[in-house]
Amino acid sequence: MTEKDKQAESVETTVDDKKETATAAQKEQDDTAKLLAELKQKNEELENKYLRAVAEIQNMTRRFKKEQEQLLRYEGQSLARDILPVVDNLQRALLTEADDDASRQLKHGIELVAKDLEKALKDNKITQIDALNQPFDPQIHQAVKTVPAENEDQKDHVIEVYQEGYLLRDRVLRPAMVVVAQ
Repeated sequence: MTEKDKQAESVETTVDDKKETATAAQKEQDDTAKLLAELKQKNEELENKYLRAVAEIQNMTRRFKKEQEQLLRYEGQSLARDILPVVDNLQRALLTEADDDASRQLKHGIELVAKDLEKALKDNKITQIDALNQPFDPQIHQAVKTVPAENEDQKDHVIEVYQEGYLLRDRVLRPAMVVVAQ
């Protein structure tokens, strides 16, 4: 082989090596770009999952606070419901006539107990529903009887209360049992 042939072969080898290097570099660059795109997509997916998880935690925290406020706001509801028949019985006892001195003293004692119980209920945001002569409201009244109205003003109004109703704040503990004029 002559010197020129050696140089030509050397140039060809160098060109081939450069082509291979360029091809390898291009392939590596393509692989890197593909890997970068995959990593960006995976990063975006993880970021979305993270944001959803944060939003879910915030929603759960808000829901928990709201439920806790409701529980605190209406605590004692079952106790209040259980006490209402006692209030009814005390009011019935106060309607009886006291004929002698002992009966009057007993009635006075019942009045004191009833007042204390009413104060305790009021202090705990339990109020009696004002039903008599009010428009009938099925949310707070339970109609047990209807009668014909004597005049147009009485129509769809409560004309008699059989049993008092009570509210705990804005929640009905027991609807008032009423007679409604139709």
